[in-house]
Amino acid sequence: MQTTYAMDPQSQNTSLQRLQNVEKRIVRVLELAGSVMDELANPSSPRKELVNSHCSEFMQLIKDIQVTLREEIKSACEYRPFEKCDYVPRISNEICCKKLEHVIAQLDEMKHTIEGYHAAV
Repeated sequence: MQTTYAMDPQSQNTSLQRLQNVEKRIVRVLELAGSVMDELANPSSPRKELVNSHCSEFMQLIKDIQVTLREEIKSACEYRPFEKCDYVPRISNEICCKKLEHVIAQLDEMKHTIEGYHAAV
């Protein structure tokens, strides 16, 4: 039973779909490994062609998984601002507010110093 997990561009259009496909491939890899172990543990001679077939499919799926994960990691590492993300502007505004609060506090201190100077004179 050899199932094909093709990299069809239409079905691979989002990162989530590509990662879900990787998950399916990992499940298949584990099934293949289990089948090979069962076959090798067979008291009668293991069927060489079945083991070869499973091992070939196993290796191809591992390569496909590596390629897809490498591409996803590379894509995730590239800086891409998210469209509706307001984190940067919100943090910038908070920093500006803190700066303004500091400036106002400094101006209040200067005002008190000036008032104290005029009262002393």
